[in-house]
Amino acid sequence: MSKDNDFNIKDFPNEISILPLRNTVVYPLSIVPLLVGIKRSVKLVTDALEGDHIIGLVTVKDGSVEEPQPNQIYEVGTLVKVDRVRRDTDNNLHIMVQGLERFRIDHWVQNEPYLRAKIEYLPDLMEKDLELDALHRSLLELTQEVVELSPQLPKEIGGFLSQIQDPRQLVYLVATYSNLEVSKAQEILEMNDLKDKLRALVSHLTHEKEVLDLGKKIQTEAREEMDKAQRDYYLRQQLRAIQKELGEKEEGESVSDEYTEKLEKAKLPEEAEKEAKRELKRLGEMSPHSPEYSVIRTYLDWLLELPWDESSEDQNDIQYARQVLDEDHYDLQEVKERIIEYLSVRKLIKERGVEPATEEEKAINGAGVILCFAGPPGVGKTSLGHSIARALGRKFTRMSLGGMRDEAEIRGHRRTYIGAMPGRIIQAIKRAGTRNPVFMLDEVDKVGSDWRGDPSSALLEVLDPAQNHAFRDHYLDLDFDLSEVIFITTANNLETIPAPLRDRMEIIQLDGYTEFEKVRIAQQYLVPRQIKANGLLESEIAFTEEALKKLIQDYTKEAGVRDLERQIGAVCRKSAVKIVGSEPTAIEITPQRVRDFLKKERFESDISEAFEIPGISTGLAVTAFGGDILFIEATGMKGKGQLTLTGQLGDVMRESAQIAHSFVRSKASQLCIDAALFETTDIHIHVPAGAIPKDGPSAGVAMIMAIASLFSGRPVHSDVGMTGEVTLRGRVLPVGGIKTKVLAAHRAGLKKVILPKRNERDLEDIPEEVRNDLEFILVERIDEALEVGLLHCVEHVDMDIAANS
Repeated sequence: MSKDNDFNIKDFPNEISILPLRNTVVYPLSIVPLLVGIKRSVKLVTDALEGDHIIGLVTVKDGSVEEPQPNQIYEVGTLVKVDRVRRDTDNNLHIMVQGLERFRIDHWVQNEPYLRAKIEYLPDLMEKDLELDALHRSLLELTQEVVELSPQLPKEIGGFLSQIQDPRQLVYLVATYSNLEVSKAQEILEMNDLKDKLRALVSHLTHEKEVLDLGKKIQTEAREEMDKAQRDYYLRQQLRAIQKELGEKEEGESVSDEYTEKLEKAKLPEEAEKEAKRELKRLGEMSPHSPEYSVIRTYLDWLLELPWDESSEDQNDIQYARQVLDEDHYDLQEVKERIIEYLSVRKLIKERGVEPATEEEKAINGAGVILCFAGPPGVGKTSLGHSIARALGRKFTRMSLGGMRDEAEIRGHRRTYIGAMPGRIIQAIKRAGTRNPVFMLDEVDKVGSDWRGDPSSALLEVLDPAQNHAFRDHYLDLDFDLSEVIFITTANNLETIPAPLRDRMEIIQLDGYTEFEKVRIAQQYLVPRQIKANGLLESEIAFTEEALKKLIQDYTKEAGVRDLERQIGAVCRKSAVKIVGSEPTAIEITPQRVRDFLKKERFESDISEAFEIPGISTGLAVTAFGGDILFIEATGMKGKGQLTLTGQLGDVMRESAQIAHSFVRSKASQLCIDAALFETTDIHIHVPAGAIPKDGPSAGVAMIMAIASLFSGRPVHSDVGMTGEVTLRGRVLPVGGIKTKVLAAHRAGLKKVILPKRNERDLEDIPEEVRNDLEFILVERIDEALEVGLLHCVEHVDMDIAANS
């Protein structure tokens, strides 16, 4: 191991002035120019020039600090000699320094007027062997390669470096010009072993060479592409010259002229026209072979084909509108009256010339109406849209939202995407051909959401009359006025619609039909339509009213009439076979013939046989398919007073069962029940149709009735249906879906219905023929319901007998 130095360390001072450097590291054996401008640094250099010209250069840890303190600079620096000095007009010093040797600060001796410190010198450790020679050669070759690749470095440096034989001098020269980060440069300065410095520089230059190689490759590829583009441009210019000599129009020019002509005829809004002209100008300057050429053409096609100024003239004949609505649908008076109201408002506005001043006023007076038809399947929600369009004299378009999960299906994709298209709202408007169609959004309650966005949030703008006058599709990136569109949405379940979206719609509830209404609908609409659809004549087939009732009672179980129409169609097809087979040309469809054609009955009433077993009550429920009756079954067995619940019950319904159990137990004496039974009896409550999830508080009355019946041995009247939420104090609270539940009770053949007193106002919505057939018992407390629902009080019963009877 040897210490190789070009200077005699004994000649150097042990105490020197320290000049802090910002963002710069100076190495031994290097000559570096420096600019000194800070006042105390200028004094330091001036004093050094009056002495031996020797100073120490140490790098500051934070380059933003102008006058650092001792703890803010590194410990290792370089001893230098100031060779040349020049002062400029700003009193700054331009100095040239020559690096001599590394040193480490031992301790500080002075802070003012500048820094001074005691130092110890750090000569580099250099062991001359094969490894040192190999590292020296590797660094030299890498440096020459980097010089060749780098456009910033003069090529003469490579020849100069090859003449350097001293590895120490090579290391410091390469490090000086390698554009190292300050921290990395300081790290190399602080290394004691020369081999470590060589390895660090080889690693750094290897990385630099890879970066330069990649940059050169990128530049070569870009130059080749530019050469090809210039060649293509030159050839196209020649082709244009040839076409001009032949008197032919270039493809791009003819297309551009065609779009210019269309644009002049189209009545686009100012913003759309400006955008179309801008895109048309780009199209004219672009080669037909350019990938973006077809993208611009598709965009212009959409702009020019949208009905910006095309609208249908509203049919303002109120009597005609009533006639159309009555022809297509039976009853549904609320919907029909809402449409007549809309037409009446439009007629008055038009006749009196009173146009709304703002979009908000349009929304208030119904000019931008958004209706939501909510109800079970088959009640005529979708077909109502067609009838409304026909009554208004407008075009009709429809879009199904069921299963939609991508927001872009509403707003469209931006044109930056390959294959981008407008959203389905704009597509439907284009299909309709007018800017004011009747637009039906089917199944709005079945919109989903995932990582691609939430379509229901995008619908907020579409369905808000105060905003949709400036609906902005992502593809068009232009405002399109949807305020004249009549939006109609349909839903089976309002609970799944987000509250902000639901708030923007006027909800019109379409409940199920009564048997009387179904018969009339079948006679007036379904039978004539199926007779025609199956190629029959009205003189060849006739349905009796009893046959239609049999179809309704025994072959369908629904709130609407969709399945009923299918069954009528099946009967018509069977009749067609008879007629084609040369049987009597006039066939009367009776209940017996229905049985012959459709074979065994598909359904039978849930209460076709009366039950007289304690522990069973009949509740009323609302499902996605309308109303239905719900049996609550309770049984008991010897145990420790536990309560078991089955039938796929939700949390709310399970809580209702627990409340019912606690209430009956607290009122045991009043209900002729032995209170000791609750401690020795386990109760199991089951709600049949276990595969169907059930939830909600409205089964509270029925559950109390079943448990009270079980423990008292008093059966519940089998012809009584009930609904209502019950509190622990025995109060009966109002519930929803009264009309739907009452219709279900009527279809099931019940005679009495127990309802909360506060639901009395809902009876006005029930058809008169149903109100006449049923007896309604309105209760405020559960005691009143128990008095009506249970048979008279008897002596205490044995639990085993009650459970097994």
